[in-house]
Amino acid sequence: MFLPSLPKTPTRRLRGFSLIELLAVIAIISILMTVAAIGIGGIMSGKGVTSGVATAESIFDEARSAAVSKRTRARVLVDVTDPKDRENYLRRMLVVYEELDDDGNVVKDNWVLAGRAFLLPEQTFFSKEFSRRDQSAGTELEQMTLSKVNRTFQGNYFYYEFNGEGISTNPGASFIIGTGAREINAEKPRATESTKRDFGGLIVWRNGRTSVFRNPDQMNIPSEVRYF
Repeated sequence: MFLPSLPKTPTRRLRGFSLIELLAVIAIISILMTVAAIGIGGIMSGKGVTSGVATAESIFDEARSAAVSKRTRARVLVDVTDPKDRENYLRRMLVVYEELDDDGNVVKDNWVLAGRAFLLPEQTFFSKEFSRRDQSAGTELEQMTLSKVNRTFQGNYFYYEFNGEGISTNPGASFIIGTGAREINAEKPRATESTKRDFGGLIVWRNGRTSVFRNPDQMNIPSEVRYF
């Protein structure tokens, strides 16, 4: 007996990706990774400034509280000692107050550290260019030399001052920070291409309270910033 032969099932020919298709996929992935990197960089830099401003607010509050509780002058300091110092220059902040003798009298111009030092977030720097003693008048901040303290903290600092009643002795002073990069020995940080106007800050009122700046225009930040 002969059985009829069944028709053969045509075999499917498996087709791989062509070189052009693979290159197109790689190009798309590269574009997506670049966009993601830029977005993440912007988010991280923004967080650095936001975190730095929040830290500064608490430091100014601490200085004002120290002045009121001790009935003496207190200052917020920003390190401008040595541009070669990669960690502390334009990033380290201290609170100091005038020393009191055993009778509670002020020892004039003898400054004591109120606590530990603070550092602004990575790639976030204090701006000498835009911070002012009086934001409306554009006057420059004053400096002081800290010498009668632990050697680690000796050096030159910009300062913001409160008297024994917690009143700001330089009302209208602005504290401004920005995101950027600092070249070796450079006195001013450089704004990167993606963070040209990534700045934040606060202003100190006469009563010692502070208000946060909401946008770069309030801080008189130019539309194009190279160094700050």
